[in-house]
Amino acid sequence: MSKEATAPAAQPDPGATRSRTPTSPEFLSYMGSSWAENAVTAVKSSPVTPFAAARRSKVAAEFAGEVIIIEAGPASTRSNDTEYRYRPHSAFAHLTGWGADTVPDSVLAIDSRSEETRAILFLRETAGKGSSEFFANSAIGEFWVGQRPSLAEVSQLLDLETRSLSDYESFIESLDKNFITLEHSALAQFVSELRLVKDVYEISEMRKAVDASIKGFEKVAAELSNAKAHPRGERVVETAFFSQARAEGNDLGYETIAAAGEHACTLHWIINNGPVRDGELLLLDAGVEMESLYTADVTRTIPINGKFSPLQREIYEAVLAAADAVFAMAKPGVLFKDMHATAMRVIAEKTHGWGFLPGSVEDSLNPDNQHHRRWMVHGTGHHLGLDVHDCAQARREMSMEAELKPGMIFTIEPGLYFHRDDLLVPAEFRGIGVRIEDDVLVTATGVENLTAALPRKVEELEAWLAKHTA
Repeated sequence: MSKEATAPAAQPDPGATRSRTPTSPEFLSYMGSSWAENAVTAVKSSPVTPFAAARRSKVAAEFAGEVIIIEAGPASTRSNDTEYRYRPHSAFAHLTGWGADTVPDSVLAIDSRSEETRAILFLRETAGKGSSEFFANSAIGEFWVGQRPSLAEVSQLLDLETRSLSDYESFIESLDKNFITLEHSALAQFVSELRLVKDVYEISEMRKAVDASIKGFEKVAAELSNAKAHPRGERVVETAFFSQARAEGNDLGYETIAAAGEHACTLHWIINNGPVRDGELLLLDAGVEMESLYTADVTRTIPINGKFSPLQREIYEAVLAAADAVFAMAKPGVLFKDMHATAMRVIAEKTHGWGFLPGSVEDSLNPDNQHHRRWMVHGTGHHLGLDVHDCAQARREMSMEAELKPGMIFTIEPGLYFHRDDLLVPAEFRGIGVRIEDDVLVTATGVENLTAALPRKVEELEAWLAKHTA
């Protein structure tokens, strides 16, 4: 299989329209002189290196005889000459072990044309202060964006052969178009499915992400009084979690959903510009991404004044019953899709008990009807890891229709959402949205709730709020 590719384009200087830096030889010599030598320190090999090497070996075995090209990707423009915080492609991070510190435009080449697989990491290494790039190029100049690592440092860190990105084009030309990239569907599918079962390193990073996220939820609880006092209290909630995400990890795993009151019924509410009022619920869906780029994905729905009303509690406990039913049946050998069916039966029973369904529970569970899905249109869970919706390019028979296996990590997240204009439910239900989301690890006998330290039951959740808002 072959695909034409070119080296990442040379970075233009986005500050070209700004005041001009002198370019004379005299100025270049002056700027490059009298800098202290950087201290040379030994770089320790990252704990991820043996795991990343094993992953590369699996890719090489699957595509024997090929050269596989995995690009980290370029930085993304936010506005004119400003960029978003850089994040490499998840497949690149998975196969190299390089996370938040990845240099933009880096490329991994896995050469499986011989019995001994060769992996090469191309990167834009430090340019040195004697280069005009150092001070004159605001896109990649180290005076502007910080010093890049040397080839030797990255090689020691990741236990990979490293070469300058300037050599990449000639390397590609030497292959005469005989290589494959992630645009090749079979490769994209394989590297996605490779992440379905997590290794020991990945599980450890996921535990860290969960722990950091729980601290974020505690920070939000502590800021609830400030949120209630602000006309855009949802922004106060969002900011509280973000500050903890940056302190504990690399970034958010995804845009925080800080949905108070009726906003909780909008599944991906990320505008977060509404008030946070006593007597209403706050649905907070948020996760911390670690430096390794593994992320948690957690949701709790909490009473803003610290206590659920009787109806809020009834709806919350209906959702909790659906989640608990999934926890009770999830174990190796169970089909992933059957977890959703289990949650949906509970949701159908609860909505039927409230008199919302046009027929019986069994009528609603008929695939052609699904009336209960009006109040829960999303799935009950998804794989989780480097991407918040991990393994998204895996085949359905390898994911939704596959059996659970030890090492899989996914969410369990049923919900109920009664929109303010929903005339099929009584007025007192309208504007209430509840979701409970936990991150779980499949073990040999069942599942472990990685987010168990964040309370789920009503009394425990209310006590947790009282503790952290005091």
